[in-house]
Amino acid sequence: DLPWRKSGFLFFFLPLVCSFDVYLRSKRGWMWNQFFLLEEYGGNDHQYVGKLHSNMDKGDGNVKYVLTGDGAGTLFLIDEKSGDIHATKRLDREEKAMYTLHAKVLDRNTNAELEPDTEFNIKIHDINDNAPRFAKEVYFASVPEMSEVGTSVVTVTATDADDQTYGNSAKLVYSILQGQPYFSVDSENGTIKTALPGMDREVKENYQVVIQAKDMAGQMGGLSGTTTVSITLTDVNDSPPRFANHSFRVTAVESTEIGGAIGRIRADDPDIGRNAEMEYTIVGGHDIFNIITDQTTQEGVIIIKKALDYESKRDYEFRVEVKNTYLDARFIHGLQFKDYATVKVTVEDVDEPPIFSRNPYIIEVHEDTAAGSFVGVVSARDPDADNKAVKYSIDRHTDLERLFHIDLVNGTITTLKSLDREMSKWHNISVVATEINNPRQTTRVPVFIKVLDVNDNAPEFAMSYDTFVCENVKAGQLIQTISAVDTDEPLVGHKFVFSISASNPNFTIVDKEDNTANILTRRGGFSRREMSMYFLPVVISDNDYPIQSSTSTLIVRVCACDSRGNMQSCNPEVLPFSDGLTTGALVAILLCVIILLMIVVLFAALRRQRKKEPLIISKEDVRDNVVSYNDEGGGEEDTQAFDIGTLRNPEVMDANKLRRDIIPEMLFPFRRTSPIKDNTDVRDFINGRLQENDSDPTAPPYDSLATYAYEGSGSLAESLSSLESAATEGDQDYDYLSNWGPQFKKLAEMYIGKSPDRET
Repeated sequence: DLPWRKSGFLFFFLPLVCSFDVYLRSKRGWMWNQFFLLEEYGGNDHQYVGKLHSNMDKGDGNVKYVLTGDGAGTLFLIDEKSGDIHATKRLDREEKAMYTLHAKVLDRNTNAELEPDTEFNIKIHDINDNAPRFAKEVYFASVPEMSEVGTSVVTVTATDADDQTYGNSAKLVYSILQGQPYFSVDSENGTIKTALPGMDREVKENYQVVIQAKDMAGQMGGLSGTTTVSITLTDVNDSPPRFANHSFRVTAVESTEIGGAIGRIRADDPDIGRNAEMEYTIVGGHDIFNIITDQTTQEGVIIIKKALDYESKRDYEFRVEVKNTYLDARFIHGLQFKDYATVKVTVEDVDEPPIFSRNPYIIEVHEDTAAGSFVGVVSARDPDADNKAVKYSIDRHTDLERLFHIDLVNGTITTLKSLDREMSKWHNISVVATEINNPRQTTRVPVFIKVLDVNDNAPEFAMSYDTFVCENVKAGQLIQTISAVDTDEPLVGHKFVFSISASNPNFTIVDKEDNTANILTRRGGFSRREMSMYFLPVVISDNDYPIQSSTSTLIVRVCACDSRGNMQSCNPEVLPFSDGLTTGALVAILLCVIILLMIVVLFAALRRQRKKEPLIISKEDVRDNVVSYNDEGGGEEDTQAFDIGTLRNPEVMDANKLRRDIIPEMLFPFRRTSPIKDNTDVRDFINGRLQENDSDPTAPPYDSLATYAYEGSGSLAESLSSLESAATEGDQDYDYLSNWGPQFKKLAEMYIGKSPDRET
């Protein structure tokens, strides 16, 4: 208990021994303005914090102490009579370091203030109840191999939630628990550094380092936390490439194509990435071989620069150098970052295809040479030591017109047809050389045959000319300039000569000696009445050997022109008659025209009247030869008629179509089951008529259709034919036909209407 004079005093109690500052109350206050309490102190028993006391309290129970502010009534309770303050639970400074409360003294009976409302603080003093913590459980870091001692790797820091300004609860010290002797850690800031010189990645690449952070300045009883740091040594180019074997033997077949690979060699470099990249070269170079680097496998690939020939040379030897493409200046001193190896190449013999003496061949031949003429010779040989025989042939896909032939043995090319340069100036064929003993060994060579020009074409007009001469033209006037073309190509160029008959009285020609010529009039005063068109033969000759000439005709029309020579009309004038036609002549001409028109109309009417409607319009029915028989049926009395429906069945006609005028040989006789088994009389009737037509030389062709009316036996209407009727038509009574039903209505009307009684 600490008494204080004047208006009040304060009781301050600490259950633990600790250091704290003494705060004096202000002159006007009646209590201390600050209390101190250690964190984590308190509990279920309402631990004592301190005591409030006023000089107005006489101990008679008339004074009442009231507490308000942070935690009043919950964290902190006050005894109204005694003024004792208690904490209801344990307090954590990391949650809240200070509480501000207000205290006042009241008269219990009147609630009048005996002491003014006074503010005071309860400050929580820190204790070491939080261990240091690292931000990550595992850190990852790297450092180059061969780094010097003390090279910084990474800095790891821990945090402590305790009060940094009070005591040593938050003062941390770092130490290394695992990772010696390779690494060390700065005890104050947690920086990890290398501690061992010459750490080689090729020996050990990964390290696990455990770092501890401990508070209380590392003293006994302090709390600690740990973290793991995974450290990787990164590669530097500290290892040169080395051949495991300094002698390599490679075998290559002589047929290997240029640029093809024949083998690989490899050097080892323990470095990785860019530091392990290597470059292979042939020392001094080589005419036949070259070596390149495979960037994926870092191997040296030996390739062919020039074709190999087993018959010329079989063994080769050269040295190969390998070195790193990237060097580290820190390690090039004292080390040779290159190595050498010897490569021996052995060439193996293969059966090679024939080789032509030239590739390609260019041969010239004159056009119009006769078939069988010599063109040229190709030559091929077997490059192998055996020098097998070779045969020659032309790939006919390149000589579709079969213009050339080649001798199988000596390769002489000759013509099979005459060549025309104007049709084709070049012929490109492929000649194939094949080993006789091994047909699979073949070689092709292109042969370009140039057809040389021979003057075998005469010159002709370069174009079609539309030439006219004016009626009022004067002699010596130019009417047309002509030129010529020639499909031949002489070496010295074309030189054409133009000429016309000297006896031509109308026109003349002037050769301009530049492959053109002018056509001039020899006279004036042309007339369309006398001659509307002139045909002028022009002879054109060339100057090549042999000289070729042709005659082209220039058509000159006579036209009417204006005073300036511009054409107005070239139609021939209609010559007027000297005497006009008489009226009688005109009438006669008109009558002739009318008669001709009447004849045409009459002829058309007769043709239209003769045209008949076809009975059957089926596309499948035969209408070429239809024979009509003008036989009259026998009527209902004819009982020997046949069923017309049977013959009109399309299946019967379509199934037995025969060629015209040719008796068919039926391999399979046609058989058709009759609709009624007992109507043999119909079948016999048809077969009889068929035999009659087959044996009759005057009968129509075999594909003709003959129609017969045969009712057949057993008909209720009996025979309809008049051939077998004994009585005359007038003796018959046809009234019974009206009783047969609607099917015979038309027939009844025909016969009943002809009855003599009805006619009367």
